[in-house]
Amino acid sequence: MKTITHLILVILLVPAIGWAQAPETDALAKAEVTKLGFITGRWEGKGWMYGQDRVKREFDQVEDIKFKLDSTAILIEGKGFSGGKAIHDAMAIVTFNKSENNYSFYSYLSTGRKGEFKGELIGEEFYWYPAENMRYIISINDKGQWYEKGEINMGTSWFQFFEMTLDKVGN
Repeated sequence: MKTITHLILVILLVPAIGWAQAPETDALAKAEVTKLGFITGRWEGKGWMYGQDRVKREFDQVEDIKFKLDSTAILIEGKGFSGGKAIHDAMAIVTFNKSENNYSFYSYLSTGRKGEFKGELIGEEFYWYPAENMRYIISINDKGQWYEKGEINMGTSWFQFFEMTLDKVGN
C-alpha cells in the first residue's frame, strides 16, 4: 500500500515541480526578433496607394509596434484613415521561423482576412511578401522616419503601388 501511495505522490508532484521552474526564452528567436527593434514605437504620418481602379488615394496612418513574449515576437497594430473614416484596421505578429531561417509575418485584417507570410531582413530593411509577386519594404530613412513601400512584380520590373512615411511620436 505504501508503494502505491508513494507512486501516486510522485505522479502528482513531478508535473508541479516542472511548472514551478521558469521557462527559458528562446535565445535565437529573441536575438533575431530584436534585430527588428528599429520599427518599434508609435508612428504617425501619411501615405498613398493605388486602388484597383488605378486611382491614387492618400491616407493618414498610425502604427503601434511593441515587443512581446520577452522580445521573441513583435505585435504591430495599424490603422489608416481617410476623410475621418477608418479605411484600414490591421494587426500583425512577427516571429522568427527557425526551420526556414526567416521571419513569419502573421497578418489579420478587420475584414476577416488573414494569412501567414514570409519576412526577411535584408541589410537594414524588413521585407514581407503577401504574395509571390508582391512585397512591402520597411526601413528608417535619413530623417529617422518609418518609410514603407509596396511593390508588385509586373514581369520584368517592380511597380510601386503604396508608400507611407511616418514620424516616431512615442515608444
